Amino acid sequence: MVYPVVATQPVDVEDVKIYGDYVGRIRAQQFVEIHARVEGYLEKMLFDEGTYIEKGQTLFQIDPTLYDARAKRAEAQLNKAKAQALKAERDLNRIRPLFELNAASQLDLDNAIANYEGANADVAVCEADMVQAQMTLGYTTVKSPISGYISERNADIGALVGPGSQSLLATIVKSDTVQIDFSMTSLEYLKSKARNVNLGHKDTTRTWNPYVTVTMADGTVYPYQGLVNFADPQIDPKTGTFSVRAEMPNPEHILLPGQFTRVRLLMDVREDALVVPTKAVVVESGGAFIYVVRPDSIVEKRFVELGPELKNNTVVERGIVSGEQIVVEGYHKLTHGMKVEPVAEYKNEE
Repeated sequence: MVYPVVATQPVDVEDVKIYGDYVGRIRAQQFVEIHARVEGYLEKMLFDEGTYIEKGQTLFQIDPTLYDARAKRAEAQLNKAKAQALKAERDLNRIRPLFELNAASQLDLDNAIANYEGANADVAVCEADMVQAQMTLGYTTVKSPISGYISERNADIGALVGPGSQSLLATIVKSDTVQIDFSMTSLEYLKSKARNVNLGHKDTTRTWNPYVTVTMADGTVYPYQGLVNFADPQIDPKTGTFSVRAEMPNPEHILLPGQFTRVRLLMDVREDALVVPTKAVVVESGGAFIYVVRPDSIVEKRFVELGPELKNNTVVERGIVSGEQIVVEGYHKLTHGMKVEPVAEYKNEE
């Protein structure tokens, strides 16, 4: 008797990586706007546009003449106040012994004490004025608060800059490390929770981390991987999505802030998952099933619960066990309980 010939293969067990694909936007780790904090005419620009700037490097010089004069005036006022305070202290030191000898009245002593305390208060006020004047003078020298690449200048030499006119002078971007922003749907969020994957938080109980890779505009995969370090705790009701952020090294500055890119996120790893070829799965109205070949070459129509589909394979949650032989080709001519001739590779019989 001739039995139907079917191609079979054993059920594999492997660690299955589940990914999600999204559109991401590159954002600089730091993006700082350089503003003029005092008003004046821009005298100098001390950098080359588009170059790397060190923290503390002088970028612009605003005309300091007015602010230098104010600082000198504040210093002179302080010196005058100190002289008045010194005189008031000497007067008090003269009046106090005379009062103890009844050679001076209580009023004279009270006036001397009031003059001394008032003079010291004037010194404190003048010291504050001088500090403020010196700080304002310092603002005429505009320095970089961070290291990074600087943009082109926003104001020309000789232009009037300051809070009341053109205040933005340039921007500095620090992009040795970049942030990648993308959005996930609320359904994906719920699925990740169901698999105990807490995005944005380290989990020492698992052997893997939710890392991301990005694909460049030319189709190449960026050589570095990034880790998810933030997931928004609430979902945007307008879009039904929540924001996720990953941090990625960018030592060669290939990734540019503002750039859009394709992001692939490792969402889960199914360890020791049962994997079968997708072509072995038959889906009908009653559910999905697979033909399993018993050791006696009898086939069973086994209903299964399917997991995620990955390329040409599908994860099976329930219904089969590791090592069982399943039919991958020729199942269309089978019925439950039929005896077959299993082969490792299907051959057509003419």
